[in-house]
Amino acid sequence: MKTMNSKAVSKIPVPYLVTVIISVLLLVIGHTVMVRDMFTLKNPEQVPVKAVVVNITDRVQAESDTTIVFEARISGGAHNGEIVKATHIVYNVLRTGPREAAEGDTVMLVKFGDVWFFNGYVRANKLIGLGILFVVCVLIFGRKKGFNTILSLGLTCIAVFAVFIPSILSGKNIYIMAALVCVYTTITTLLIVSGFNKKTLAAVIGCISGIMITGMIAIVMDQLLRLTGIVDEQSRTLVNLPLVNPVNLKAIIFAGIIIGAMGAIMDVAMSISSSLWEVKEKAGTIPFDALFRSGLNIGRDILGSMANTLVLAYIGSSLSVVLILTVYSNSLMELINREMIVVEILQALAGIFGILAAMPLTAFFSAKLYLKKRGS
Repeated sequence: MKTMNSKAVSKIPVPYLVTVIISVLLLVIGHTVMVRDMFTLKNPEQVPVKAVVVNITDRVQAESDTTIVFEARISGGAHNGEIVKATHIVYNVLRTGPREAAEGDTVMLVKFGDVWFFNGYVRANKLIGLGILFVVCVLIFGRKKGFNTILSLGLTCIAVFAVFIPSILSGKNIYIMAALVCVYTTITTLLIVSGFNKKTLAAVIGCISGIMITGMIAIVMDQLLRLTGIVDEQSRTLVNLPLVNPVNLKAIIFAGIIIGAMGAIMDVAMSISSSLWEVKEKAGTIPFDALFRSGLNIGRDILGSMANTLVLAYIGSSLSVVLILTVYSNSLMELINREMIVVEILQALAGIFGILAAMPLTAFFSAKLYLKKRGS
């Protein structure tokens, strides 16, 4: 068994191991630095705990709300095993509000003073189950590539939630941190998924170039459109946080644009880079112009689907808000001029420009790298 394990480890390429180790170290260092001065309003005395509803003791129906009083057994924390009485208030004006707590429900409770209140249903276990199913399916169908996909996705999520978010709350420059996260994610993802080769190098150059174009458009349009960054209630909450360095809402828009577009740009760059490598390998001797034109043709075929992907992703993520704004808008012009809608359109268009820039640049650098002779 030891011999088999040592053989399996010896088959892992050294550059791959180095990439993973450096990527993890960068995340650990980044997280450690960013959380030092991170602002938080957490109250350790009001941490929600998990509990199971064992009995409904009372239900009071009023005109505007319904109050349900129930007993629940707490699982975990300092009150583990205790049966407490809690209150769940359901507001009747919310037609699709949370359903009333019932026996057997697994819920979250929070304590205010000596009184326990319903804080929501436990949903994480279902999401964890779906996540495990996702990992299993990716590993079954993708095998080694699937494992690399999961690994790179995990590192990307950690970079955003454990480094980038704390950096904002610790007063760091959002523009710089967003750019660093994009560069880190691009290089790490492509190196882990595709390895150390010319395909990866061409894709990295094309992707970072596309992201730079997206960022430049976001900055220029921010000035031309005179954006304030206050697009919803969450924005107002952020700007009112008692931070030493207030959150720059326009920088948040910039970060959202380049991070949101990064995935699509990376996909386009890698697709063109990989396709041109196959063309070059199968064709043998091929002139630069022909290989470059092949990259442009491949990019044109990808453009339609990628543009739709970006636009539909932004529409889907803000569909309920768009519906509300449409209901209360007196004209189409008024709707389009609302800052929230302007930002959504800007996100989609800036991302598409990034894809447009990544296409020829990736094709150009791919052709240059693939046709470059050793020693020249």
